[in-house]
Amino acid sequence: MKVLNVNDLDGTEYDVTHGNWQSRRMVLAKDKVGFSFHITILKAGTSSEFWYANHVEAVYVYQGKGTLLDRDTGEEYILEPGVMYMLDDADKHTVTVEEDIHCACVFNPPVTGREVHDENGVYPVLTED
Repeated sequence: MKVLNVNDLDGTEYDVTHGNWQSRRMVLAKDKVGFSFHITILKAGTSSEFWYANHVEAVYVYQGKGTLLDRDTGEEYILEPGVMYMLDDADKHTVTVEEDIHCACVFNPPVTGREVHDENGVYPVLTED
């Protein structure tokens, strides 16, 4: 059993901040459960491009407001509390944030915590040693 308080991760190696967002990684590949779980905050007034070419991600928004743009189809979706979206086909997408968006995210394959978005917004597939 693993029990964590997300606030205990602040300022640790599990607290990853990148310009427009902060992600606190609660479950990582080293936990060996087949997924990783993150609590992420996207900052108001920002727009971020992502493309998870190597991962499936499910995102549940529980606070905030913004939009999700599917860059391949041009479709746009409202992000607000209660909305879940899943990126299951290497979907290139842009998240534009009106009010800080707080969300819970699950990745498969699980991330190690060492990943950094490349110039295309892609995470490489890293494995635990």
